[in-house]
Amino acid sequence: MTVTSNIVIIGGGLAGTEAAFQLADRNIPVTLYDMKPTRRSPAHHSNDLAEIVCSNSFGSQGPTTASGLLKLEMETLGCKLLQIAQSVSVPAGKALAVDRDAFAREVTRQIMAHPYITFKDEELSEFPEAEFTILATGPMTTPALTQHLSELLKRDQLYFFDAASPIVVKDSIDFNIAFYQDRYGNEKDPKDPQDTEDQRSNQTAGENRSYINCPLDKPQYEALIQKILAAEKTPLKSFEETEAQKTKFFESCLPVEVIASRGTNTLRFGPMKPVGIEDPRTGRWPYAVVQLRQDNAEGTLYNIVGFQTNIKWGEQKEMIQLIPGLENAEVVRYGVMHRNTFIHSPEVLQPTLQLKEHPHILVAGQLTGTEGYTESIATGMMAAINISRLIQEKSALSLPNNTMLGALLHYITREEAIGKNFQPINSNWGLMPELKDIGGQLKKKKDRPARNAAYVKRALQSLHQLNCEEHLSMEAPETPPLLYLELAADAPVAAPSI
Repeated sequence: MTVTSNIVIIGGGLAGTEAAFQLADRNIPVTLYDMKPTRRSPAHHSNDLAEIVCSNSFGSQGPTTASGLLKLEMETLGCKLLQIAQSVSVPAGKALAVDRDAFAREVTRQIMAHPYITFKDEELSEFPEAEFTILATGPMTTPALTQHLSELLKRDQLYFFDAASPIVVKDSIDFNIAFYQDRYGNEKDPKDPQDTEDQRSNQTAGENRSYINCPLDKPQYEALIQKILAAEKTPLKSFEETEAQKTKFFESCLPVEVIASRGTNTLRFGPMKPVGIEDPRTGRWPYAVVQLRQDNAEGTLYNIVGFQTNIKWGEQKEMIQLIPGLENAEVVRYGVMHRNTFIHSPEVLQPTLQLKEHPHILVAGQLTGTEGYTESIATGMMAAINISRLIQEKSALSLPNNTMLGALLHYITREEAIGKNFQPINSNWGLMPELKDIGGQLKKKKDRPARNAAYVKRALQSLHQLNCEEHLSMEAPETPPLLYLELAADAPVAAPSI
């Protein structure tokens, strides 16, 4: 049954497209605005919607990880973009990584073909008149729209900066030096005559071939650090330079030059840590290691993990050539840095994602102060779910804070942060309320997997209870996620489609 409404979604990124799908699949017409293809932000490279410009990984799918629980909850709630991501995934161990171009193309195709979505390629400087609006313009919200939002909220906006990593062609990597291996081994014996380079190149489906490793000894590492520190940086735009002077980088996406500036060994204890990586040439852990992760479905492109940077392109090339195995690497995309924008959610936003003073306007994505692709999608999904309820004259949902998504939304809108410093955050176990002590067993560090499993089970039971209380008409998925099978066999949890 079609619902007559006037709903506007501003922003065709991850949050905005997920919100559009959630409403349109409920036969609720929406108008989706994005300035592509008329204009692109400095960080974007294609005309497609849902373009991802930093890492191509959506984070862990592990059965007892915070990111894994968030994905399970999203799948439980009927997330559309996770389905698309799975359809264009590439090997990345226990992480969900995608062919970024294929992902954006498929999202764009489905958005344009949906009968309940009207797409308008317009750059807005203010909010159109609408019954409900979802603002999901993301980290590169235009100055004009940012100013309009600032005036609406009567508060200044906050900024932080992050960056994207270079991408290289796999065939240009020297496999006489580089080697496939996940941390703590799992690769075949390099002395095995049947484990040829051609076979290794073709083994892209298993977890054991998720990463390519470039080992460095101490002189090579120190030379690389010196180059990174001495390299000239790309000048920021004038508006970015002004804001950069009064803010700081988001810690989980620091440019490699910022990490290096904190100390000679900082990279060795960060993205270049050699722990669990055995160089087949020596049988020992290297002094440091640079890892590359598959970036497209064909396995022809790899991004340099942790090497997001704002170094000038010419000097980036020289930096990459100092990495053993990448001396002749063909770079298809150099790293870039861009500005992110977010509101002070504790002061202006409700856990339902409605603005406190303008409840017909909902905010989703990184503008809320959540960080991460999965988190952006999740907030877009929840904003749309709540609009669908409001249209039916039901109350908006505030998810229980013993679910990962509920805990995340409660954290970014917590009253105790009003008037204090506020920085973006990912999903993590620290957001969850403590478990009741189970015979004192879960207090021990070694019992962390059991504790995390208990968090997961509690979250699934909480969603089931919400279904019973709200009559959400949940339907079980065709293929139950691993977590249902392993961790919640005795919890009567059904997958909802609110």
